[in-house]
Amino acid sequence: QESFFGHFKDETNIKQCKNLKELKKEIRSYITHYNNTRYQWDLKKMTPVQYRNHLLRVA
Repeated sequence: QESFFGHFKDETNIKQCKNLKELKKEIRSYITHYNNTRYQWDLKKMTPVQYRNHLLRVA
């Protein structure tokens, strides 16, 4: 969780959001990116979704 929030603060533009709706959209967008397209070194260079699917296949 600490790693996620560290990356979140570095990789989002939350200061540019003018209202709560824009902020929610930015958060949802980042979570989607983080889970589906951002590769993680600690997960064998896979995205979290890819890693989860990998574990389900080998279990």
